[in-house]
Amino acid sequence: MGGIDKFGLVSLQKQLLFQILSGDVFEFFNVHEGNAIISHRLSHKKVLVVIDDVDNLQHLKCLVGRHDWFGLGSRIIVTTRDEHLLQSYRVDDVYKPSTLNDNDALRLFKLNAFDSETVPNDAFIELSEHVAKYASGLPLALEVLGSFLCGRDVAQWRSAIQRLENDANKEIIDRLRISFDGLEETEKNIFLDIACFFNGDEKDFVMKVLDGCGFFSHIGFGIDVLIKKSLLTVDKSNKLWMHDLLQEMGRKIVREKSIEEPGKRCRLWEEEDAHHVLTKNTATKAIEGMIVDNKRESKKMLNLNADAISKMKNLRLLKVLCLSNCDELKYLPNELRLLDWMGYPLRFLPPSFQPDNLVALLLPYSRIEQLWKGHIPLYKLKVVNLKGSENLIKTPDFTTAPNLEILILEGCIRIVDVHPSIGVLTRLELLNLRSCKSLRNLPTKIGIESLKTLILKDCRNLISLPSSIGGCKCLKTLDLSGCYKVENLPENLKQVELLEELDLSETAIGKPPSFIFQLKSLKVLSLNRLKGPSSSSKLAPNLPSLFQIFQRGRIESVPLMLHSLSGLSFLRELKLRNCNLCEGDIPSDISCLSFLEKLELDGNNFISIPVFLAGLSRLQYLGMSNCRELKSVPDVRNLTKVCSAVDWIGYSGLHCYTLLNRHFKAVAHSRKSFDIVIPGSEIPKWFSHQTVDSSIKIPLPNNIRNDCRWVGVAFCCIFVNDDASRDEELTCEAVIRHRNSDGSVFQGRNPRRVTGGSWIFSKDCDQPVIKDHIYICYLSNDRLCPLFLEDKCGESETDNSSTSDCSYQEFDELQVSITSDDAHGSVKVKKCGIRFVYQKDLVDIDEDSAEDRAIADGPLIKRKRKVCEDTEAEPQPKRMEKFFNFMMGRPGKKH
Repeated sequence: MGGIDKFGLVSLQKQLLFQILSGDVFEFFNVHEGNAIISHRLSHKKVLVVIDDVDNLQHLKCLVGRHDWFGLGSRIIVTTRDEHLLQSYRVDDVYKPSTLNDNDALRLFKLNAFDSETVPNDAFIELSEHVAKYASGLPLALEVLGSFLCGRDVAQWRSAIQRLENDANKEIIDRLRISFDGLEETEKNIFLDIACFFNGDEKDFVMKVLDGCGFFSHIGFGIDVLIKKSLLTVDKSNKLWMHDLLQEMGRKIVREKSIEEPGKRCRLWEEEDAHHVLTKNTATKAIEGMIVDNKRESKKMLNLNADAISKMKNLRLLKVLCLSNCDELKYLPNELRLLDWMGYPLRFLPPSFQPDNLVALLLPYSRIEQLWKGHIPLYKLKVVNLKGSENLIKTPDFTTAPNLEILILEGCIRIVDVHPSIGVLTRLELLNLRSCKSLRNLPTKIGIESLKTLILKDCRNLISLPSSIGGCKCLKTLDLSGCYKVENLPENLKQVELLEELDLSETAIGKPPSFIFQLKSLKVLSLNRLKGPSSSSKLAPNLPSLFQIFQRGRIESVPLMLHSLSGLSFLRELKLRNCNLCEGDIPSDISCLSFLEKLELDGNNFISIPVFLAGLSRLQYLGMSNCRELKSVPDVRNLTKVCSAVDWIGYSGLHCYTLLNRHFKAVAHSRKSFDIVIPGSEIPKWFSHQTVDSSIKIPLPNNIRNDCRWVGVAFCCIFVNDDASRDEELTCEAVIRHRNSDGSVFQGRNPRRVTGGSWIFSKDCDQPVIKDHIYICYLSNDRLCPLFLEDKCGESETDNSSTSDCSYQEFDELQVSITSDDAHGSVKVKKCGIRFVYQKDLVDIDEDSAEDRAIADGPLIKRKRKVCEDTEAEPQPKRMEKFFNFMMGRPGKKH
């Protein structure tokens, strides 16, 4: 309806009346007369009116007016690209259509490409999935590409896909551009900046930078407009995302300004274009933003042309993301708002550079020694990140940067103190001094009221916090973990009433002060201590040996003294690892923590789990690894009730195998899922199907979905980590595939997937996994059943062919795999096994079978935690088999 004038509105009013009143003709010549006739003639009629692609509020006012224009039960449906228009008109409800999921996207594409959900032959399966993935769930793109490829052969498909990867389909881009053309000039600039430089970046950071680019009077509104017009989305992590095709459309608009010469474009983001401009020296003042990268030769030093940079007088945004050298750099444009240079190679910024307009200075891992001298006006500066700049000698005077909001000096190991002017930064929200190993003191006056996050982790020479910390009224996170010399907390920290996260792990604080147990807003409290002697290897590089002995003898040998916990009414996470706790050391009023979700008690000396833990109704994770003395547990049904709020139970309990067995039985009966990791090199025979691979396929038993005796599926694999220096995440994934009698994939339905648990193997772990381990994942039938129910044969199919296909279908196949987030992963899966678990597998077992306890060591912690190597001998295969029989409830042979 875009571009309709008042005479066009009169025509639409007449059309509305004509279609509803079955051919009645009305003569009127202005919208006011039309309004009166519509409200009079339709006020007693029950109607359905659909108005498509509205972009002007007047269109709604003249066509659907108010609720009383139409009779009771009427429905008015309006489609628009502008959500704000609907909000302004105060519609009753707004539906935001999302992009299609993978299965629905593939089905829509097939309907357009083949006029059916069945592909003509297997060669088109992978090609169809490739195109559907390219469209990223956008219905418009799926329809256009499907129609374009319809009737073409495999060779033509491959050629078309190759062209798409280099240049998006013109019809799609042209239709998407309608939304862009309707934007104001400021909004267009914001859109293009995000498309070229900031897709996937944190929203608040992008707004700070663009605010400094002259969009300050529109930036909040401008970003909002793009979101409401569905040109941008914001995820749960507050990151901005633009659909791939919208991004390509924006970049194409920039390219069209100078197709032949990149140096005449306003934005450069492609590696080849930036290299062309820098090496050929074709830069012009038209360039406003540039990304310099060298992904093709990432280890090679890139020499930047200082003369080319000097020609970019209007450069606002500069990102250098690769190893670079620019010894002759004497000039940086004074228009810069963002200077993001990884590994900046010089000791100082160019003396001629006047950073009056600079908003964000990001120089991580640079060689810089000093930022600026004297009083340089930096009134727009909001973000400084010098992480890992090991040559930085001291922090600058912050007096001339009063609007600084984020200061990151993590890993600046030569900094001894912080300039006292930091106390005048009334807008500072984040101060990160992590691993500033030479830092001894903080400024006396650091009571910055705006400060929300203070990170001092691993500042091993820091002795204390200043008493002025009580003035940080907005402080929400305080991390002192690894500050080995901090023995006390200032009393006035209790004045920080908004504190939500407090980490005192591995400090010299033997008895936490009582006031921290009265912080009403506290959500996460960490009081972990270092592990025993086996952890000395971690401590050795950081502390003098005498201090190690002093610390461990004085602190770790004494149980942590806990005060009453009842004052922590909103606590969600409590971490008490390696605190030498015994029976009775945890206050019984822990049961009052009704919001507690995570409790870490690993490495303590409990003989049994306290009965009152069963009162923690929201607990999702209970860590008990390395509790070597643990022998008994209260009624296991109560333990399962602890995790009643969630479908997946994260439980870590190495050295506690009797407990794990009971836990498995209780979890299976309660229709939940869980997973564990234990040492071992053989898959027990109990797993009836086994293979030497990282995945396994088995046919589903007939009518299993209706078998009331079936409770779930148990999966097991043997893995080892070849390279402990890398981080890697493993995920267990189950897939249902539908096959024909000849074994080929049944094309009438798409595969169904469900993700099980996942484990992270961290390079920061004390004892990396270098021996064989067994990973066990149990998926309950409740978790798997949606795979069966989503797409029953004959249902939700849109063409008649599906019914005939159904008679040809012979069986369903279950495939369970271990996948890695790293294409060149170091964690290798050697073999795996699977078993369908039935009620008979959960028969009662002898609770006193102490002989079935295996020996293992090392904390292996659930998702988002480290997974560490055991240090003692792994169980023998027969012993492991016996243990698995024990854990699964199968009676073992008597000896």
